[in-house]
Parts: sequence; C-alpha cells; structure tokens
Amino acid sequence: MFPYPIEKQPILNQYRYRIFLYLSILTWLLPLIAIMLISVRSLSDLNAGNYWGVPTEIHFLQNYSEVFIRSPMARFFLNSLIITIPTTLITLLISSMSGFSLAIHKFRLNMIIFAAFIAGNFIPFQILLVPVRSITIQFGIYDTWFALILFHIAFQSGFCTFFLRNFIKELPFELIEAARADGASEFYIYRKIVLPLMRPALAALGVLIFTFIWNDYFWALVLVQSDSVRPVTVGIQVLRGQWVASWNLIAAGSIVCALPPVIMFFILQKQFIRGLTFGAVKG
Repeated sequence: MFPYPIEKQPILNQYRYRIFLYLSILTWLLPLIAIMLISVRSLSDLNAGNYWGVPTEIHFLQNYSEVFIRSPMARFFLNSLIITIPTTLITLLISSMSGFSLAIHKFRLNMIIFAAFIAGNFIPFQILLVPVRSITIQFGIYDTWFALILFHIAFQSGFCTFFLRNFIKELPFELIEAARADGASEFYIYRKIVLPLMRPALAALGVLIFTFIWNDYFWALVLVQSDSVRPVTVGIQVLRGQWVASWNLIAAGSIVCALPPVIMFFILQKQFIRGLTFGAVKG
C-alpha cells in the first residue's frame, strides 16, 4: 500500500536511486553553476569562448562592483523593495480577511465569490496587457510604483485568498464558536484567534508572493519606463551594451538580484514548510 523504503530495497536499486538523484540535482543546478562561473570571468575569457573551463582570471570583486558602478543598481534594488514589500503585506492582509470571511461565514454568494477568486488564477495575464496599460494611462499612474503595487495586489490576491480560505477551513471551528459564545466580535476573532493560527500559512505565502513579485519581469516591462521607477529585473538590461553585451556583468547582476528571495526563504524556512504541510497528515 505504501512505497517500500529505499533503505530496504536491494542494493542495486539503492545505487540506481542515488545515481538518479545526483544526476537530477546536477541537472537542476547546472544553469545556476553556469551563471556563477560566468559572473567571475573576465570579458576576454568569454570572447575567447571559455564558458565552462577554468577561468584564466577571477574577476569576482571587479565584476560585482562594476554592476553597481555602470548602472544605478542600488536605485533598482530600492525600487524593487518599495514595490515588493508593501505589495506583499497588503496582499496578505486583504487575502487573510477575505479568506476568513469565505471560510467562516455562510452567505448566499459565498461559493460564487470563491469561484471568482479561483477563476481569476486561470486567466492568462498576457491578454490583460493592453487593458491594464490603458487603465494606468487613463488614471495617470503609468510609470509609477503605485501602478505595479496596485496590479500586483489585484493579481496575487486570488491565489492567496484561495490558499488561506482552505487553511482556515482546517482550523477547529469550536474555537470560533467558543469566542462567539463569550461575546467576541468577528474582528476580535479574526485578530486574536484566527490570525495567530495563520502565521505558518502567512509565512509560506509571504515567501511565495515576495518571490513572485520580486522576480516579475512582464508587468515591470509593461507598466514602467523610467530608471527612477524600474525594479531590478528590468533595470538589469542597462548592463547590455548597444553593440556588445557584457555577459559577465549581467550574470553578476542576476546573482545579486536573486539574493533577497533566497535570504527571505532561509529566514522563514521553518514557517514556510509548516504552512505548506499543514493538514497533510491526519490522525
């Protein structure tokens, strides 16, 4: 009924499993290894076609410092933080409230509203390019932080509400009934009882949403134009020359861009795993 533990498999199967596992990990890490190698190579190395060999020169400090010297990378980083942090917090706040309402309260349009949240997750965002850009121009928010914040909140709230609604459904309803019997208001129940129990789910969603928004390229390309507003994913394009692309600097910039989500994941790693596995084991 259950998978047989690999430790109890025949020795040949154990070796096959280990070889397959190591090859899978290597294949998955190969692009990252390539980018890290390119980020410390000299431009002459790349022009000579030395992509995978031992670098003739290690330009670690030179390349990574050049990223900030040849481009306003610090400004792009700040723009990404200004866009990502408020968007993540507001999305979690709105989604936790809507998820609480859909999970706890029974009203006529409950399932219709919940279905609308789910359906919104399946709309290809590419088809919204023209109307969303037109809306931002009409309301005078094109090429602003507010445009990206507003539409990221709109696009991420559906998935977060779906996730948190199902999470709250797994909580013991007796806690809420007991609080109501003691005269607690709905907002008090949400703030003092449900919200503390949602911390693992909020941490898991926070990491996911932060990563999605930080790595967004499509809407950053569509809704902003000036360097003063561009997030880091789009701003890294300035490292491409008109005639020659400095791929070592682009690779170094990509590594720098990837650090904040990775750091956030390791800080919230335990809560992230707890949030994703909550309710997975019964009994």
